[in-house]
Amino acid sequence: MDEERQLIVIVEDDSGLRRAVERLLRLSGFRTRSFHSAEDANVFELASTARCLVIDVQLPGISGPAFYGTLHVPRPPAVFMTAYEGGCMRRTIESTGAHTVLIKPFLGEALIDEILKATGAPR
Repeated sequence: MDEERQLIVIVEDDSGLRRAVERLLRLSGFRTRSFHSAEDANVFELASTARCLVIDVQLPGISGPAFYGTLHVPRPPAVFMTAYEGGCMRRTIESTGAHTVLIKPFLGEALIDEILKATGAPR
């Protein structure tokens, strides 16, 4: 698999959480690239070719699910993060074909587990 397909793209507007997720993933052996919003330069190109995406639901500008829906099919698997749990929100995300939703705060181990499941990578 080429190098870009090993990349995990993180889109999270909270800078502290974005840095923490990036650090966790790098310490777990993943290559990462992070963005503040779905409208940042190069996010679409990198997200389209990434191995997996970790996306906040509520981003400034275009929402996480709306951004994910703009990616060309087949889309990389996505793990969404949100502080707001609700059936309508979950159905919206699932309708995009995303892998799962984690409710903030969540354990780092839960994020790693969901990425491994989403990508079919061995533990």
